Amino acid sequence: MDTSDLFASCRKGDVGRVRYLLEQRDVEVNVRDKWDSTPLYYACLCGHEELVLYLLANGARCEANTFDGERCLYGALSDPIRRALRDYKQVTASCRRRDYYDDFLQRLLEQGIHSDVVFVVHGKPFRAHRCVLGVRSAYFAGMLDTKWKGKNIVVLRHPLINPVAFGALLQYLYTVASKPGTCVKVLTIEPPPADPRLREDMALLADCALPPELRGDLGELPFPCPDGFNSCPDVCFRVEGCSFLCHKAFFCGRSDYFRALLDDHFRENEELEASGGLPAITLHGISPDVFTHVLYYIYSDHTELPPEAAYDVLSVADMYLLPGLKRLCGRSLAQLLDEDSVVGVWRVAKLFRLARLEDQCTEYMAKVIEKLVEREDFVEAVREEAAAVAARQETDSIPLVDDIRFHVASTVQTYSAIEEAQQRLRALEDLLVSIGLDC
Repeated sequence: MDTSDLFASCRKGDVGRVRYLLEQRDVEVNVRDKWDSTPLYYACLCGHEELVLYLLANGARCEANTFDGERCLYGALSDPIRRALRDYKQVTASCRRRDYYDDFLQRLLEQGIHSDVVFVVHGKPFRAHRCVLGVRSAYFAGMLDTKWKGKNIVVLRHPLINPVAFGALLQYLYTVASKPGTCVKVLTIEPPPADPRLREDMALLADCALPPELRGDLGELPFPCPDGFNSCPDVCFRVEGCSFLCHKAFFCGRSDYFRALLDDHFRENEELEASGGLPAITLHGISPDVFTHVLYYIYSDHTELPPEAAYDVLSVADMYLLPGLKRLCGRSLAQLLDEDSVVGVWRVAKLFRLARLEDQCTEYMAKVIEKLVEREDFVEAVREEAAAVAARQETDSIPLVDDIRFHVASTVQTYSAIEEAQQRLRALEDLLVSIGLDC
């Protein structure tokens, strides 16, 4: 539904609708239709300059000398659109999200938020984080625990280590991507891990942060972590008597809630942890098990989230301003959909603004509508949706009903499917008539 709506809106030039579909419904901006065309192509072809500029600013691909780029350029209806395409600077769709993981790590490196070590390479300073360097490189882990231990400033004067190469090395360790043409063979370190290892390495920081009583299958991993790695925590979160030894850089960089809690307004809640003199913050209204999911998401952008835990994690993710974790919860809750749960999950999706999950729910409702119309929870949901339409007139539509109708119609591909769709729609219309909401 949303994808076809996006293509139609781009052909019409409806910027408001496209904005809603990309930002609220989480539709992929570079999706392709059966003719291998993208939303940007249709916007260019139909001459909608404002829409073209919006799509480019929100991640639409149009690089020069590529199929998409050349197609949009030659298909553009006006010269202003062609100029906009030529001046295009790529912004990936993922980077639009403030919580996007790679973007966070890049900012962590560039801004040096809560850095705890400075490398001075031939006079040029580089702010870094011991926890990141140690978990990403055995060489740095060893040096930070021996020769550089306790040093806040490390001066490197070796002739083979120059500032450009050292900066490229840090870029790699933080983001697994160094600038083309730069050399990172400046220190004797083990071969860097492949791309998927970045999140796995960062998850080790979450392993180290776990209190011993919650490590479970991880076994006996006394803090510091194994192999001589010290993650150098700088804040302790207390959750129902459990102490999580964490890093401000990750929590402040990933969540505005924790940034305010740790940096701005709530110093009065801080106390010294008896062990190590760390500042300690007590968190209320959350269990250690739920906070563990938050912990792994903040460090690695992922957590193994069973559906039965998703409800509790979702409410906390909303409170802690972690939209990416909310989306993970939505994917987990989608696994619960059946006739008994779909209405409840749909209500949760609306409450927490999970547009994709809401659409999955209405799609499922369309498949089982003949059974749902006999359920009181569904009838009550329809009534509430109708009541939510301000000053509703008899001809006004009901959003929930409209979505179900769309999904019923979208399944029609054969003659037999037409009859089945008509039966579903009749069941829905009969319900509306019976409760006085014929529309």
